[in-house]
Amino acid sequence: MGTKNILVGQSGGPTSVINSSLYGVVSAGLQAKDSVGTVYGMIHGIEGFRKGDVTVLSDLSEEELTLLQTTPAAYLGSCRYKLPEDLSDPVYPELFAKFEEMNIGYFFYCGGNDSMDTVSKLSRYGASVGSDLRCMGVPKTIDNDLIITDHCPGYGSAAKYVATTVRQVTLDAKVYGKKFITIMEIMGRHAGWLTAAGALARKYEGDNPKLIYLPEAPFSMEQFYEDLDRCFEESNDIMVCVSEGIHDKDGTFICEYASSDTAVDSFGHKSLTGTASYLAEMVKERYEGVKVRGIELSLTQRCAATEASLTDITEAAMAGSLAVEAALKGETGKMVAFIRQPGEEYKISYELRDVNEICNKEKPFPKEWITGNNNDIGQGYIDYALPLIQGRSPLPFENGLPKFLYRK
Repeated sequence: MGTKNILVGQSGGPTSVINSSLYGVVSAGLQAKDSVGTVYGMIHGIEGFRKGDVTVLSDLSEEELTLLQTTPAAYLGSCRYKLPEDLSDPVYPELFAKFEEMNIGYFFYCGGNDSMDTVSKLSRYGASVGSDLRCMGVPKTIDNDLIITDHCPGYGSAAKYVATTVRQVTLDAKVYGKKFITIMEIMGRHAGWLTAAGALARKYEGDNPKLIYLPEAPFSMEQFYEDLDRCFEESNDIMVCVSEGIHDKDGTFICEYASSDTAVDSFGHKSLTGTASYLAEMVKERYEGVKVRGIELSLTQRCAATEASLTDITEAAMAGSLAVEAALKGETGKMVAFIRQPGEEYKISYELRDVNEICNKEKPFPKEWITGNNNDIGQGYIDYALPLIQGRSPLPFENGLPKFLYRK
């Protein structure tokens, strides 16, 4: 194949460790001097690449690369751009002409379900025209909803942030000793993995959060009121964790009760927001004299680099590095997957899986881990998640603030 260049991009919602995966790709590329020439980065993903927006990542200094590993958000910028389903669309020869012009032999995309869709289409088109371009997926998502892999880089750090925030807000909410309901809205459209992380905040049985609701089970307002009544028999302060995507038995999102005017992105995903504020208003009307607060964590869940776990940072970098190693050996159309080994001690191995088995599919939170009256999380999840939040980020500080790498 000769010496070829690398092209890497980031897509979808960023995480606090997606740049660690980018670090893994760049570092592995720089080490493969016999096979790799220049490492290019797509600015704003495949959409930006179509416009010619690229940067040279192999020009980053060693100090900059080190900073990249602990910098949150997407250093290269992101996009939510869906390639056409029809592989005969003119966009494909256009892209492959650009790949040829830049001598790109290796394409890497860091992202979730929709990003693996891009890898799938590019690798299938490449095969249909006899291209030697090798396309690899590097997993990321705070939602933890990619199938086949045990977990996704980005999830452990977001889960750690959620659990930490729940624990801190719980302490704040109980200082006055009066009846107080806090409803915390956490990301999760169809999968409740991140909301379940609220359970990690508990210090003892019966501790807050008292109630946890995931999209995997239908939500009922009447049952919610009954659950709150029961909780007030035991405590004055109640922390409730809800996924943004909780819905009723008919599939209507609870946030749509407040407003049915929801935007839709290019992949057909509704923009979900306002679940906590809607529930807070409903609860205020029912419980006179009870202080109620709705909190939406929003972007803080995915950009809190100060709460990133060392396990997550390390595994994210490894995923990027292994993707490069696999492509150099001739693999294409694959994603790096994490396989958890049996036994009490946390150990994982890595496998390559066909992106066509992964893209456009979602892994729901296991129903056997949802307990109570569909309002709690069991020990099985705790055992699963605890290893993923271990260790502290080696994030450097400067003048009392975290030091990040900024793209000029």
